[in-house]
Order: sequence, then C-alpha cells, then structure tokens
Amino acid sequence: MARVGNLMSVRNDVKVFDATLRDGGLCNNFEFTDEFVRELYWTNIKCGVDYMEMGYRASKKLFNPEEYGKWKFSSEEDIRAIIGENSSSMKLAVMADVGRCDLEDFLPKSESVIDMVRVACYIHQLPAAIELVEKLHNLGYETSCNIMAVSQVNENDLKNALDMLGQSSVDVIYLVDSFGYFYPESSAALVKLYVEYAEKYNKKVGFHGHNNQNLAFGNTIETLSYGASYVDATVSGMGRGAGNCAMELMLGFLKNPKYNLFPLLKFIENYIPPLKEAGVKWGFDIQYMITGITNSHPKDAIRFTNEGRTDYSDFYRDILDL
Repeated sequence: MARVGNLMSVRNDVKVFDATLRDGGLCNNFEFTDEFVRELYWTNIKCGVDYMEMGYRASKKLFNPEEYGKWKFSSEEDIRAIIGENSSSMKLAVMADVGRCDLEDFLPKSESVIDMVRVACYIHQLPAAIELVEKLHNLGYETSCNIMAVSQVNENDLKNALDMLGQSSVDVIYLVDSFGYFYPESSAALVKLYVEYAEKYNKKVGFHGHNNQNLAFGNTIETLSYGASYVDATVSGMGRGAGNCAMELMLGFLKNPKYNLFPLLKFIENYIPPLKEAGVKWGFDIQYMITGITNSHPKDAIRFTNEGRTDYSDFYRDILDL
C-alpha cells in the first residue's frame, strides 16, 4: 500500500480530534474548571479542530458523581451550560465504555448537542460494542469503535473484529495504541490492515496513540501517511500516564491552512502551567517507557509515579516478573 499524500500536501479527509477533556481527565479526576473547558472549546474552534471530545459519558449507577469531576459523565446539561447549542462547525463527541455506560443517558441526536459517540471496548467485548454502536446509530449519532489494547490481540481475532465492524453501522474504526507499545513500523503495518477492511466497507480509520516511548506523534503521522484520517491529540499531550500525541505538534505538522497553531499556544501559556503547578502529572518518564517496551498496562507505572518512586531498575525487574 502506497503512502497517501506527502509532507507538503493538504488532505481534506483528515479530521483532527481533541481528546484533552477525556484522556486528560484521567490525570485530574476530570476536575477541570468551567473556565478551562470554555476556553478550550473556543480555542479549538479558532484552531480549526474538527471534533472536541467533552469527556466520558459514564454510568452514574456504576460511578458515584460525588467522587469525580463532571466530565466523567458529560451530561447534556453540563455541556450546554458551557457551550450552549454549539453553533460552530466543530463537532462534539463523548466516549462510552462498553459495560460502563447506560444507553438511557443518550437522547436522540435531534435533541442532543453531541454529534459523535466513541464506543470503546476490548476485543472480547466486540459483540456488545457493535450492539451499542447500532443503537447509537439508530438514535442518529456518528459513531466510532475504539478497540483497546490491540497490541495484545492475535492477528486472526483482529481480522475477524475488523470484518465484524465493517459490516456494522460504525463510521470510524480506531487503531488504539493503549500501552504506547507501537513503533512506526508496527503502526504502519496495523493501519494498513485497518484501512484494507475500512475501504472494503466504506469506513474511515482513526488513530489514538500514547507516548510511553516518545512515539505518539511519530506513530500518528505514520498512520496518517498510510490512510488514517481521524487523528487524536491533546493539549500538551495531556493524557493518562505518559500522555498522548500533542495537539501543538499535530497542528504544526498539518499543512491545511484551516488549522491555526497560534490560539493553542496562547491557551497553553494561560492554562497548562497552573495545572502542573497544582500537581497534575502526565508525560514521558522512565516507568512509562518500561511498561511501553514490555507491552504492559500503565497502571503499575501510574502507581509508581504517585508514590514518588525513582527505583527504576527495581520497577523494571518487577514488571518482567509479571
């Protein structure tokens, strides 16, 4: 499969997706101020960002709202209180984890300010994910399916999953590097497989990367070059553990004149240093590198970070023992 476009060309199929409130919310328990969310919304519009994810829409039956910030749940009321009816051309999204959301929390699209619902699942949950996709599609939403932890999925199961998704109503199939394990070569090989199935069924492909090995941006532009068109990024790479592809890198890379880096830099100046000064942590560090190269969930590295540990060699030994 040949590369699509080149470093100087504009691809109008590319959609930039801001996941700051959702993946970044995992860093601060989703406790963003209304001012932060409102300014991020207007910044994304000024930057030409195509989609903004407002957070999760998690089940209040499973998660106590008193223990999380409101962007864990991203209710219609809370979203409208910040951005009104969203009269901009930028679309809004929420993420629904299979088994952790309630369909009853979704209005028909005609009554909702949300445009897309991103359904996240593990490979063994795919039938339930497709069922949820179909119900959301029937409500009028755009949908994506984000299969997590595919670095631990065998090729035959993945091909079957892609074929099942191709036959569903889903609009976008996401390749997700949950553990920051991929290198550009492996990202390219996988996205080619995703694109092969997507083109067969007239779907789009997206990529969501994590930065455990400082490769989130590199993997993102590699998958873009082989046909992915939805690319996730977060402000200053804010996201779980090592974080994600930095939005400022993505906007600086894309040549489409609709994208504007300057408003984002102003937002970063005003809002990212206070978060870090308040103790919110994310970004590359040795413990995340270790879980990345060993294809491991970052939960142990996050615990290592929160405990203030620096015994990296002991941590590496412990991860290898697991």
